[in-house]
Amino acid sequence: MPISCLSLAFPFMPFPPSWLTSFLSPPFPPFLPLDNRAECVSMGPPIRTAADMKDTQNSPDFRNMPIRKVGIKGLRYPIIVKDRQYESQHTVARVNMYVDLPHHFKGTHMSRFVEILNQYHGRISIHKLEGILRAMIRTLDSRTAHLEIRFPYFIEKQAPVSGAVSLMDYDCAFIASLDTNGEEHPPDLVVEVDVPVCTLCPCSKAISTDGAHNQRSSIRIQIRSQAMVWIEDLIEIAESEASAPLYSLLKREDEKAVTEQAYRNPRFVEDVVRGVGVRLKEDPRIDWYRVESENAESIHNHSAYALVEPEKRR
Repeated sequence: MPISCLSLAFPFMPFPPSWLTSFLSPPFPPFLPLDNRAECVSMGPPIRTAADMKDTQNSPDFRNMPIRKVGIKGLRYPIIVKDRQYESQHTVARVNMYVDLPHHFKGTHMSRFVEILNQYHGRISIHKLEGILRAMIRTLDSRTAHLEIRFPYFIEKQAPVSGAVSLMDYDCAFIASLDTNGEEHPPDLVVEVDVPVCTLCPCSKAISTDGAHNQRSSIRIQIRSQAMVWIEDLIEIAESEASAPLYSLLKREDEKAVTEQAYRNPRFVEDVVRGVGVRLKEDPRIDWYRVESENAESIHNHSAYALVEPEKRR
C-alpha cells in the first residue's frame, strides 16, 4: 500500500499500527505530511486532449470502395421556418445530412454534421441550405453533400360554416444537394409539401342512384424555384384541385358543407395531378415541378396513384 493511502486510512495516527506495518515493505517513516495524504485518489491514466488521440476516421482503408452517402439520419432538431401569416413558425424537424467518402478514408466525422447545423441556430429557409451544404463539403473534405429537413408545418384554418378555427398540420421538407466536382456549381434545392385532401369518384357518382364513394387522398408537390414560394401557396393550389379540403375541426353544419362540396366536385386521381400541374406550370416563379397523388380507395384494398412531371426545366 502506498504511504499516501495509509495516511488516508489512519489520518490521525503518527505511526501505522504494528499489525499493519508487519505486512509492509519497506518500513514507513514515522510521520507523513498532510499534503501527501490524497495522492492515491489521483492515480490513473493522464487526461488526453484531442490532439493526442488517434484519428481513427482518417486512417486508411484498403478495400477500394468509395461511399456515395454517409452521415447522420433522423436527427430531431428544433427549427424556425418562415410563415406567411406570422413571419416565422417554430417546429421540430428530422434532419438527414450526408457527404461522400473517398475510398481511401475509413470513416467520416459524424460530430461535425451537428456542429455545422448548430451554427444556424435553427433558423432554416430554402435559401440558407446552400451555406449548410458548402460548410459540409468544406469541413468534411468531401465533393458532394446532401441535406433533408422534414418537418410538420401548421396553418390556422377556419371551418366553412361555423367559422371554428383550428390548426391543420402538413408534412413539408427542404431537400438540397450539391456536387462540386472540383468546380463551382449551384445547389439543387427542392421544396416538398404533402397535402391531405378529400376526393370523390366521378365514375361512382355517374353510375350510382344515391351517393358516391369518396376517400382521403394525399397530394405531394415538389418544386424548384429561384423566387420565394410560400408553403401556404402550394397547399392552397393542392386543396383547390381536390374535391374538398380537410379540416381538424368541423361542427355538424361544417361537415354537411364539406360533404356536399366534395359531391359537387368529383375528381379522379388523374384529374388531381393534371389540375395541380397546370397551376404550377402557369406560375412564373416555378422552374420545375413534380406532382403525385394517391387515393386510399374506400371500396378497394389498394390505392390509386398518378404522377406528372415536365420533361425539361424552364
